[in-house]
Formats: sequence, C-alpha cells, structure tokens
Amino acid sequence: MQTRILGNGLEVSALGFGAMGMSQSYGPGPGRDANIALLRAAVDRGVTFFDTAEVYGPFVNEELVGEALQPVRDQVVIATKFGFAFDADGKQTGLSSRPDDIKRVADASLERLRTDRIDLFYQHRVNPEVPIEDVAGAVKELIEAGKVRHFGMSEAAAATVRRAHAVQPVTALQNEYSLWWRRPEAEILPMCAELGIGLVPYSPLGKGFLTGAIDQNTTFTPGDIRGTIPRFEAEARAANQAVVDLLGAVAGRKNATVAQIALAWLLAQRPWIVPIPGTRRLERLEENIGAVTVELTADEVADLDRAAAQIDIQGGRYPEHIERMTNL
Repeated sequence: MQTRILGNGLEVSALGFGAMGMSQSYGPGPGRDANIALLRAAVDRGVTFFDTAEVYGPFVNEELVGEALQPVRDQVVIATKFGFAFDADGKQTGLSSRPDDIKRVADASLERLRTDRIDLFYQHRVNPEVPIEDVAGAVKELIEAGKVRHFGMSEAAAATVRRAHAVQPVTALQNEYSLWWRRPEAEILPMCAELGIGLVPYSPLGKGFLTGAIDQNTTFTPGDIRGTIPRFEAEARAANQAVVDLLGAVAGRKNATVAQIALAWLLAQRPWIVPIPGTRRLERLEENIGAVTVELTADEVADLDRAAAQIDIQGGRYPEHIERMTNL
C-alpha cells in the first residue's frame, strides 16, 4: 500500500477505512466477529488509517474498532470525533463542543478504543455557540497532555478552519467529496493547499451509488439512511445514473471497476487527499484497495472533470436539518 502525508507530517495509507457503516446507517449487517475480522484483514492488506466516532452507534463503533486494532495498535492511525451531545439513554440530542465536554469525550474514547492516545481528533460538526478558538484550545491542551496527537475538523467552513488553525494547527479536514459532491473544490481545497492541511473525503463512493450497485429500482432495507436522503429518491437516482455511466466508460478502458475509477479520481486530485471508503465485505475492501494502483492520466482526469460538470446532480445530499449543520 502506498502512503500519503496529511498535515503536520501525519503519514497514513493512501486509502483509509471508514468504520461507521459497521455499526449504523446501512441496515443489518455482519456480526461483531465478522466486522473485527474485516478490520484486521484491512490491516493485513496495508491499510493503516481507520476512522470512527463516538456518535457512531452511539459508542459501539469505537469499541469495535478498539477491539479489532488493539493487537496492532502501533501499526495504525486511529481517528475519532467529538462534538455531539447525548441524553442519559445515549440518544443524540444536539451539538456540544464546550472545552470540558471535549476533554471528557477524549477520556471516554480512549477507554473504548483501548489505547493511550487518539492519533487524530476531529470536531465532528462545528457548534456555533462555542467559539472555535476555545475548541482548538481544548484540543491543544489534550495534545500537550499526550492524549491526542493531531487536531482535525469536519464539514467546517474555510473561515472557521483558519481561525482554529491559528490556535492549534489543523492536520486534516474530513469533508464529503466525490465526483457527485464537489463543493470542497471552491474554498476548502485551495485553503488546504495554502495551510498544509490534508483532506479526508468521507462517502467517497457516494454512499454506494458510485459503485454502480444501486439504480432506480433498488429497495433499501429498514434502517438504511439512504431511504431518507433526497439524492436517493428513485427519480433522483435515475437522473444521477449519468455519473455512474461516465465512470463506467472510463472503467472499461482502464480494466477497472466503477468504484475504482471513482476513488482513483479522488486520489488524482491532490497528493494529500486520503479517501476513507467503508465496507462490510471483504471483496469490496479488496476492490477499494485496488483503486490505489489505478493511474489516471492528467487528460483522463480533465476529461472526467469536464464531463461531470455537465451533469446536473439531482437531490440534496442530506435531509435539510442535517445539511444545516455543515459549512459553519
């Protein structure tokens, strides 16, 4: 596996692993033992960068990742996140990024992850009620205490990142980015290049749509969040198939899969971009890893860019109440 450098010298595998779907969002899946085996299979195949969060589950995803990676802890980079509030029953109730909360979450995450340090600690969503300077200052104290190695932010506006970065250097931003969600290209990518911050695209395969495995006739199981997302309504899927067809045409010429071209396109954008596709199946893991060896020429990337720009993607990427928590 090739490696890449995010900000501040953090070296990770060129492709990471997003573990969220093992615990939520996509309906029933394999059991705990199968998920642990898959996470360890990823390590065996060279993946060193694993992403989780306290809110995934909640809490159980960190426990899963911690158990799976404990035997290889010194070989991997673990990223987790703070920023949500929960009631006594563990139900998410809103945002919370007060400094005392950040420090409490860090201690709880360390215990669930079975480790003595968090390699990359993201603010999951910006809380407009807490000055971002206070958030960055709290993470700075955790770094000085040795509990955290690097500070990250997720779905934050460029101006907010700049303010945080002035207090504690930001190592990575985690934003949705793919051939069907390109908003980061306007302000986030130029800012990352300027400040030396890495970008970690989540949902790099469009929550599965850019694998070609979903079409307008797909039925989502109970508990699958795609059943609540405007972009996955049947009419939108029919219109958005044009993106998959575009990727498929390139895949045919490159002896690759649609998903591999989608990931290769991201990898070709900047050398400090590290996508974190998730999966619950070994064959998908191996397919995703294969994208690292797919080389797109500058002309092929430019052709994809131009053709994709002509496609009018239909449907919002989130329900409105969730979208309102981004780009703050």
